[in-house]
Amino acid sequence: MKPLTCIVVLNWNGAKETIACLESLVEVMSPDCRVLVVDNGSTDGSPEKIRKAFPALEQLCLPANLGYAGGNNAGFRLVQELQAEFVIFLNNDTIVDAGFFAPLVETLLLQPLAGMAAPKIFYWNRPDVLWYAGGVVKLSTGLICHVGLRQKDAPEFDRPGSTDYATGCCFAMRCRDFEAVGGFDESFAMYAEDVELSLRVRALGKSIEYVPSSRVWHKVSASLTGRPFLKLVKKSLGALRLFSKQRAWSGMALYLLLLPLRLSGTLLKQWFAGRSYAE
Repeated sequence: MKPLTCIVVLNWNGAKETIACLESLVEVMSPDCRVLVVDNGSTDGSPEKIRKAFPALEQLCLPANLGYAGGNNAGFRLVQELQAEFVIFLNNDTIVDAGFFAPLVETLLLQPLAGMAAPKIFYWNRPDVLWYAGGVVKLSTGLICHVGLRQKDAPEFDRPGSTDYATGCCFAMRCRDFEAVGGFDESFAMYAEDVELSLRVRALGKSIEYVPSSRVWHKVSASLTGRPFLKLVKKSLGALRLFSKQRAWSGMALYLLLLPLRLSGTLLKQWFAGRSYAE
């Protein structure tokens, strides 16, 4: 009998995106791979809409929005009750390849020291352009970035191997490892909780593995569409929380020093987008 894997899909007022994600997961669903939707206190009737589309699918409906970390931690507690061996956390604004599941689990099965396995992730609206092909973290300089971001896919991104962090958009772990590391830190409101979790996994002597044979397409920041400034604020708060927790004071100082440049870049993007729309 194959070990049980549970895929946790967190939803908050995003029934349309969640249903599209679940439709892409249909071929993955089996007795060995169960999908759990965690509704994070939605107010738009999401649970009913999802139940109508997938009446047999298990849903955990939380009474309030616990955030990304809190919602996924609540989902994991149910995964533990189901006695699963592996858990995959998957954003609801994603579309998965039919074969995305097996390479992630196989990596964890074949590599005892692998603590997390993350797929190659593309932009949904630019399906051959990369969003994530690994992650780089340099706490001393404040650098946190995706490998391959906005680059066309190429053979150089097909090499599996260890990387600095897994993105919370999609990653797999052994349930015992997620429990041992203490789950997501719920003091992070949004952003950087995935990097912080990865650092704790690495502190246990485990690696973060990039698995390019597993492929996912991401509707980037669907919950913050049209609000790039708010996204920047949330990302910055998450990064500063990370530097503070890690006592990476030089990284925090450099990050703050460069923050005006990030703000200027965001405002310029908004301005050009507005001009394009007006024209």
